[in-house]
Amino acid sequence: MANRISDETIEYVGILAKLDLSEEEREQAKRDMGNMLDHIDKLNELDTRGVEPMSHVFSVNNVFRRDEVVNGDDRENMLRNAPQKKEGAYMVPKTFD
Repeated sequence: MANRISDETIEYVGILAKLDLSEEEREQAKRDMGNMLDHIDKLNELDTRGVEPMSHVFSVNNVFRRDEVVNGDDRENMLRNAPQKKEGAYMVPKTFD
């Protein structure tokens, strides 16, 4: 494991994440970040020539549709079963005074 993560980097990340890390937690975070970078280096060793870059495993297509009103203003039918109504709107009990 390359020692690429400095104590200053761990301190800075802790500040950004608003973490109060103990010395033991800082050392563990340093090892973990180093392991992550080593893993990325290992992945970079793969031969990816001829592999097309992609953002998703499966093809993603937007399914846009026109925004059209299909049922219109059916206020009278909607208010027909309302227990109370006033000026074309539902009346509901007060929730606070």
